[in-house]
Amino acid sequence: MELVIAPFGSDAFKAALGEAEYLVGFGNRAIDAGFYAAAPKLKLFQLLSAGYDTVDIEAARGAGIPVCNNGGANSTAVSEHAIMLMMATCRRLVWQHESVVSGRWRGNNPGSVKLFELRDKVLGIVGLGAIGRKVARLANAFGMRVQYYDIKRVSEAEEDALSVRFRLLNEVLRTSDIVSLHVPLTPASKHMIGAAELALMKNTAFLVNTCRGPVIDEKALIAALDGGVIAGAGLDVFDQEPPPADNPLFKMQNVVLTPHYAGPTWDNQPARFRNAFDNCQRVARGEAPLWVIPELQ
Repeated sequence: MELVIAPFGSDAFKAALGEAEYLVGFGNRAIDAGFYAAAPKLKLFQLLSAGYDTVDIEAARGAGIPVCNNGGANSTAVSEHAIMLMMATCRRLVWQHESVVSGRWRGNNPGSVKLFELRDKVLGIVGLGAIGRKVARLANAFGMRVQYYDIKRVSEAEEDALSVRFRLLNEVLRTSDIVSLHVPLTPASKHMIGAAELALMKNTAFLVNTCRGPVIDEKALIAALDGGVIAGAGLDVFDQEPPPADNPLFKMQNVVLTPHYAGPTWDNQPARFRNAFDNCQRVARGEAPLWVIPELQ
């Protein structure tokens, strides 16, 4: 294969488009019907990301081009990050760090702040895909009790293997000590966690989001955090990225925030490209590609 590496929209990219058979990169709204018309030999749009909310699905469907995500290449990183946010919120890690570096030593004073263990806590996973499954396995190792909601239920045998149990979304929200979100951003999942859903949660519960910001109604979350509707949140993603400097989350003491950094690690970059080029080779051999996004299956 001939490999052309060029920034999207550059002269080199445009020059290669007419003969290109495989496109490897990230989603872009400019990859529309006109784009596919300019790439008549294209056979596959292979993403390096797990998310595909910036993909024009209808344009790909109209052109008959399969769109595939990264095959779980970053699932280990994201699942570990989700567990990290759970621990950081439950143990008030940022508060502890700031106390030490500012000279406000609070060692061994359990009355100064409520800190919680993960063991025996009920974890509710919303979205039991590749990442959700790995979160479940890690949570099992911490002795958590895991339940999940997904529009596609797994078999009872798979539930047993993962030590998870299916619950309806409202049940997950009402009974979980921690809720961790792992769904793709689609029209159906946008703001799936709003004021009504947050009100169902325990006032001692924590919400963790490492998937996409708009899955949560951020204004409703801010109000819930400010009003004690839930105890706290660990967020790697936001409604607007980067978030504006006046975002109220920045001043809250019951949140831990990271800059959409759950996925990329030094370790998983080779896996992203390995999966991508393996899929290109599959299509070149006349085989069906792996990891086609659900909307195009």
